[in-house]
Amino acid sequence: MIISILKYSPPKEVADKKMEVEMLFVYYPRCSTCQKAKKWLDENNLKYTERHIVEDNPTYEDLKDWYSRSGLPLKKFFNTSGLLYKDMKLKDKLPAMSEDEQLKLLASNGMLVKRPVVVDGDTVLLGFKEAEWAEKLR
Repeated sequence: MIISILKYSPPKEVADKKMEVEMLFVYYPRCSTCQKAKKWLDENNLKYTERHIVEDNPTYEDLKDWYSRSGLPLKKFFNTSGLLYKDMKLKDKLPAMSEDEQLKLLASNGMLVKRPVVVDGDTVLLGFKEAEWAEKLR
């Protein structure tokens, strides 16, 4: 009995074409920093998918993934200047919370999450710092 194994090779034009996944831009439309960031993305002809941070709040899984890719401390994911953060007195509560509890808290309300958030492959950026974005997104 002879068994033949065939290896599939896609056509050259398919093999040569890099799979492009648009970056994700998570923002709050009424946030002036988010508006500046969106304008910068548009002026630099960068393609992205928009996601409203309140209407489509980042999930626990999203946040855990972004956190692990970012290399940043989890505290950086909190919108420390936001009213909700202050009303909940999170500055005092976060140090006693586990990482898992913090991620669940962030996933409970988009207004707790630092914005804008850009996710582009292994790059995760929080807040808008033009120089950092220019270096990491072009």
